[in-house]
Amino acid sequence: MSRVLSGPYAPPTPARELTAVSADGARLHVEVHGPENAPPVVLIHGWACSTAFWAAQIRALAADHRVIAYDQRGHGRSPASRTCTTDALADDLEAVLAATLAPGEKAVLAGHSMGGMTILAAATRPRVREHAAAVLLCSTGSSQLVAAATVVPLRPGRLRTWLTRRVLGSRAPLGPVTPLARRVLKYGTMGPGSAPHMVEACARIVHACPRTVRHTWSRVLAVLDLDHAVRELSAPTEVVVGTRDRLTPPVHARALAAALPHPAGLTELPGLGHMTPVEAPELITGKIRQLVTTYATLRESA
Repeated sequence: MSRVLSGPYAPPTPARELTAVSADGARLHVEVHGPENAPPVVLIHGWACSTAFWAAQIRALAADHRVIAYDQRGHGRSPASRTCTTDALADDLEAVLAATLAPGEKAVLAGHSMGGMTILAAATRPRVREHAAAVLLCSTGSSQLVAAATVVPLRPGRLRTWLTRRVLGSRAPLGPVTPLARRVLKYGTMGPGSAPHMVEACARIVHACPRTVRHTWSRVLAVLDLDHAVRELSAPTEVVVGTRDRLTPPVHARALAAALPHPAGLTELPGLGHMTPVEAPELITGKIRQLVTTYATLRESA
């Protein structure tokens, strides 16, 4: 868990907590924030993160939304599982939706990085189609993640791809959050203008992820191919990316926006890196609010 204890990135206390059980028996830690009768929003974090990643959005939205956030399997307070596949991620999302939403209830789903890939993997699942009023994809992609990543400062090619795979798939422990660790994490995942408290929050969240979990999911992401799923995502979907994103560069966001059957906009944020919900908290929160107003509220009142 994150050790951020104060400020905008300190995880707020949930109104209630529950455990969702996935199709293979995996147990998922789920938090619910805000009024029970408010419009629901479901937040899905990325690789090596946890519900703490969404702290700023949860704190802002919980005043007038029911915010549902969960730890992906092996992350945060969700135990590790032997099954680590995109199908398992889709199963998990379905389980969370079944445990937290009433039949036919519409929610905005927001996914960051692997969280966005989770939504894509579940695009054809009945519960996702039943419950998704709209989708926000932050800093994500559907395929060729290693080949397109620019965390290794070399020209595209076999050498860069090989080195990137080794870096992202490293089994080495990250260790304590030191000044060097902050610099490395900022270079790889955040924009150059990111404030120190943003870097600190992200570093503490990522360093809390068990190295075996980090390594196992890196192997899944290295061979990811969800291009077919993008065309099956039936809900209106908005895409956001930072122009300095080294893990999922803007080429991914542009490809997603071009392939989505119901695109709701593409926003490229100048100078921002991969951690867009932390680097631009108000903007991401605003995007979620607007999707609720435009799609979820209208559908509920129709």
